[in-house]
Amino acid sequence: MKRIYMITMVLFLGNLLFSQKYTTKTGTVHFEANVPLFEDIDARHSNAAAVLNADSGDFASVAMTKNFKFKNALMEEHFNENYAETSKYPKTTFTGKIADFKKENLSSTPTAYTVSGTLNFHGVNNPVNSAAQIYTKDGKIYISGKFVAKPADYKVTVPKMVMKKIAENVNIDYYFELHK
Repeated sequence: MKRIYMITMVLFLGNLLFSQKYTTKTGTVHFEANVPLFEDIDARHSNAAAVLNADSGDFASVAMTKNFKFKNALMEEHFNENYAETSKYPKTTFTGKIADFKKENLSSTPTAYTVSGTLNFHGVNNPVNSAAQIYTKDGKIYISGKFVAKPADYKVTVPKMVMKKIAENVNIDYYFELHK
């Protein structure tokens, strides 16, 4: 048993020591679902965690869903209780890969990449493809991008009385400043 533990620890620590992992706990995720003539639906999360394996291009992020901040406290309460159901589904996660990513090709000039993976929101997994800009500066890797998601695809039920006030497509953008 002790031998298995030691082998596991050596493999785990070896992976950590030799892989190029970049992380952050202060990523920003923003979404808006605005409809003309109605109150803006706009929220921001400034403490999203993310990790990038610079050797493989694997990328993952997690955000505590209840930490999205709205301008209107009542809107935030409705989002958490009625739509996102954060007591039941506390986290929003993304796991994926940056296509054709090679750390040695990064420069201080933002370059277009595609990030593909799975977004889990409200307990539902869906594939996501995102256009992203990635660059490096001062030993850090910067990733920003955007994509569109539909609440219906994540089994979010919008009551008929407010359905016309919430956009069918939610615009999501993100920004991560990752460091070793």
